[in-house]
Amino acid sequence: MSDTTAPLDRPRTVLLRGGEIHSPADPFATAMVVDGDSIAWIGSEGAADSFADGVDEVIHLDGALVTPAFTDAHVHTTATGLALTGLDLTGARSLADALARVRAHAEARPGDRILLGHGWDAGAWPEQRPPSRAELDEATGGRPLYLSRVDVHSALVTTALLDLVPGIADLPGHRPDAPLAGDAHHAVRAVAHDSVTPAQRAEAQRAALRHAVSRGIGTLHECAGPEISGEDDLTGLLRLAAEEPGPRVLGYWAEHVTSAKAAERVRELGALGAAGDLFVDGSLGSHTAHLHEPYADADHRGVAHLDADAVAAHVVACTEAGVQAGFHAIGDAALTAVTDGVRAAAERVGLDRVRAARHRVEHAEMLDQATIAAFAEYALTASVQPAFDAAWGGEDGMYARRLGPERARTLNPYAAMLRVGIPLAFGSDSPVTPLDPWGTLRAAAFHRTPEHRISVRAAFTAHTRGGWRAIGRDDAGVLVPGAPADYAIWRVGDLVVQVPDDRIAAWSTDPRSGTPGLPDLTPGRDLPVCLRTVVAGRTVYTHSNE
Repeated sequence: MSDTTAPLDRPRTVLLRGGEIHSPADPFATAMVVDGDSIAWIGSEGAADSFADGVDEVIHLDGALVTPAFTDAHVHTTATGLALTGLDLTGARSLADALARVRAHAEARPGDRILLGHGWDAGAWPEQRPPSRAELDEATGGRPLYLSRVDVHSALVTTALLDLVPGIADLPGHRPDAPLAGDAHHAVRAVAHDSVTPAQRAEAQRAALRHAVSRGIGTLHECAGPEISGEDDLTGLLRLAAEEPGPRVLGYWAEHVTSAKAAERVRELGALGAAGDLFVDGSLGSHTAHLHEPYADADHRGVAHLDADAVAAHVVACTEAGVQAGFHAIGDAALTAVTDGVRAAAERVGLDRVRAARHRVEHAEMLDQATIAAFAEYALTASVQPAFDAAWGGEDGMYARRLGPERARTLNPYAAMLRVGIPLAFGSDSPVTPLDPWGTLRAAAFHRTPEHRISVRAAFTAHTRGGWRAIGRDDAGVLVPGAPADYAIWRVGDLVVQVPDDRIAAWSTDPRSGTPGLPDLTPGRDLPVCLRTVVAGRTVYTHSNE
């Protein structure tokens, strides 16, 4: 791929030609004109000649694929950056490997008041147990350490960190020499994150934003909240994203509100809504997702943070204030509480107003037929993470250990959700799973439970237009004239119309059908490589070898 004339920073008019333009406006398009921050024209190579002399820049695609930039609908930006720049245990192969990495990190960061790390998953290690507190005390030399589990719903800490949190032993979720969950986890996380200086925080945020655009992501939905990060973290991130080249960042603040005034305060923070990780429950990996029946490997049903009445009060307040409401809900009991609460809210403020608000639910993993029907009835957006299934699904995965194989096979039923018209918005929950859009599409198309698989085309829509629709924008996330000029350019192999399971409704693969192709995402094949990412007409990433 090459370009001629004009610098990359803010070209007034750009012609891209000689590639594959993924557009419903013209499924055979090979060229596109961008005028400022919007798409001006899409068409054929022959017609592109008439534009060539009147533009500021010509990009010769050399067969590359141009798609809308991806939207990741659920990200924790600062935590992602801290994992990218600090102690990340997602690749640890064993307990001993994890402890060695902790020891090396502590030695490399002698000036850090509190050591921060993320990503351990003892279920993936031969020892099948996390480090003990004594082992972590030894590895850190007695220094404070906060080490979140891969799902970020529990954490390991050292004795020195516990000593910094008065009354920690009396908080729910505290267990001697075991991962902390619930209120105890939130308390130690707040102390740990308070140790991050503004400069460290900005460094981490920049690292995460740079990484996002290198993956062809043009927009991030930041899921912040008082139990996750501070107001300064959210407002600082939104300010940084507005001032520096990079992806768009749209914020959510997960605070429970019961009045229009409280909902308005959320808007004053710069957030689109009181949504994101407003916890109705926890996670399956940490045994804190709220279930109707006990876990298969524990004698309890998890943790409930909000009941249906609290959900209803929140949805009513947000609907009346004109802001989005949303919830984190994973277990079947938590999702029942959400749908029962939304039903009660609709009875108070009216079904049409609830539907128009496009309230959203994060994760939404243990849906049954009743909750699927309720999502469709109330037009709830399901902000979901297919990489969860890739990481923990299957007959031998963590879901099966936690729930038993029968219940585990019901998780993340994307095909059933699409059949009834539930809007899907794909994301990563980074740093829980990586910023990896094409990997996310592969995970959805090759779901470990075959009946839940969806076509690559449907998955692509959920990861592009889906994130925009989730914020009430139906005119973006697609390459058509008039749409925002948010796009990515990819080095790819063959383009196909891929339906990896014969139970999936297919589009014709005959070129005459006018269905644009997408990269072959069959497991084992190389994923596309991002060559350039453009946001609002401005190049924010260029591959080093481009």
